Amino acid sequence: MTVMLLLATVVFLLAGLVKGVVGLGLPTIAMALLALMMTPAQAAALLIVPSLVTNIWQIRPWRGLGPLMMRLAPMQAGVFAGTLAGAWLLGAPTGTWAVITLGVALIAYAGWGLRGARPRIGVAAQRWSGPIVGALTGVVTAATGVFVIPAVPYLQAIGLSRDELIQAMGVSFTVSTVALALGLYINHRYSAGALGMSVLMLVPALIGMQVGQRLRSRLSPDVFRTCFLVSLGLLGGYMVVQGALAAP
Repeated sequence: MTVMLLLATVVFLLAGLVKGVVGLGLPTIAMALLALMMTPAQAAALLIVPSLVTNIWQIRPWRGLGPLMMRLAPMQAGVFAGTLAGAWLLGAPTGTWAVITLGVALIAYAGWGLRGARPRIGVAAQRWSGPIVGALTGVVTAATGVFVIPAVPYLQAIGLSRDELIQAMGVSFTVSTVALALGLYINHRYSAGALGMSVLMLVPALIGMQVGQRLRSRLSPDVFRTCFLVSLGLLGGYMVVQGALAAP
């Protein structure tokens, strides 16, 4: 138990550092590394409090948030409904196939990030695409505990300014975190003990974020992000191969 606690602390320090440098990645890297030593459901339970607090912090400043919230409301409704529907239909993310699915999600996320090109989605198309993208994100969240695909590519494609994009990701990740917690609770995977451990993991996550924010001015965020994405893709590939070999 002591070794597991130490390893989880190191994971959240690293995940917080990545978020501090590039602005996202805490849930993704935490899920990827924690899933190597526990089930995805257990990893997701540890993720809840650090993800919720850091993403609420990312939403600031609150002034002027109303119009952005209205614009994102259809998508976030889809995220919430998709996550709960996925939790009900799929159950908590456990077993070999959950590990494989998480690996595929990591590869997709890394591939999207490394691709560089960003599509554009017009205002008219956003009316119907937002809820669909949200629902798909919710299902992926329920299955893997990772809520960046396809939410983040979509948010980057709807013409938000840099500050609006950071806020929008904070909003989307917050909604996903709350919905994931409810999904885990529905499947009896979110106990008081898991909540206590999740609160404990908030400390290294915040420390890592502070260090990452200080490093941001000294490092090239693009180089760091590329190394991060390549590592994440390789890790996802390893999880897919490992899961496939272990599958009956």
